[in-house]
Amino acid sequence: MSGEDCPVSPLARCLPPLLVIGLLVVLLWRTDLGALGQAFARISPAPVIAALCLVQLQIILSALRWRFTAARLGQVISTGRAIREYYVASLLNQSLPGGMGGDAIRAWRMRFAGEGGWKLPAKAILYERLSGQAIFFLILALGLPLWPLLIASQSPLRMQWLVIAIGSAGLLLIFGVWWLSRGSARTTLQNLSNDAAEVFLRRHAWLVQSGVSLVVVAAYVAVFLLSSFAIGASLPWQAALTIIPLCLLSMLIPVGLGGWGTREAAAMALWPLFGFSAADGLAASLLYGALSFLGAAPGLLILVAEALRPQRRAE
Repeated sequence: MSGEDCPVSPLARCLPPLLVIGLLVVLLWRTDLGALGQAFARISPAPVIAALCLVQLQIILSALRWRFTAARLGQVISTGRAIREYYVASLLNQSLPGGMGGDAIRAWRMRFAGEGGWKLPAKAILYERLSGQAIFFLILALGLPLWPLLIASQSPLRMQWLVIAIGSAGLLLIFGVWWLSRGSARTTLQNLSNDAAEVFLRRHAWLVQSGVSLVVVAAYVAVFLLSSFAIGASLPWQAALTIIPLCLLSMLIPVGLGGWGTREAAAMALWPLFGFSAADGLAASLLYGALSFLGAAPGLLILVAEALRPQRRAE
């Protein structure tokens, strides 16, 4: 039976937001709502404003990184359009299932920006995102030596969760090695190797990619730190290399909308490692999500302006 004979059911379309709502309901049910309310009542405006400014920085720098990556592949994108499209994609990534719907729409919206339709834009977006993920995992690796010190005084229950996390990471590594050993995977990597070298290595591209991505990832971490500081839970610097990267990593789990729910669950589990309550972790994560969404709000204005433009022409 073809895909046309088997359309996606309404339940399947509603499943991601239902999962998010269900997970958030469970989190709230297991949270001291009084403590959560107190955390929100403590929010101070200065770190909120600083975090919103950092969101603008990370979106604009990410757009410039994308423009640089696309140029290496032969696609010319103006600075203004790159920034506009990145605002739209950032907004949609936080609103659509899986957390990457905005990137898919960005490739589709750029399909007429050069020859080949959407394939070249999709390739540029893939490499641009890989550039950021590489720095992100580097920060995770730098934080690994801190974890034994962090969990030394924790309960056996938390030790069990750590073993589960390490075991899961090991399984992902084994899966990755198996995938890379397959013939089709090797062929794909060989086909991509020339483009990858152009994007990341040749003509000092690695300096641009690593420098811009480092600032972008640092901005993501800083927004989370400021969100926690704003609700009265000032995290030490070690959190920037340990629990915050793990919270951001949880957003890559393809469940729900833009990382909502999974990020909050991770924060509730990890904030007590630094002596704060699960309610503090939940409040910090919710505020982080709200600030990230609000910071990408110009994307909504861009979509509205595009929707109204044909009406103006018709008048």
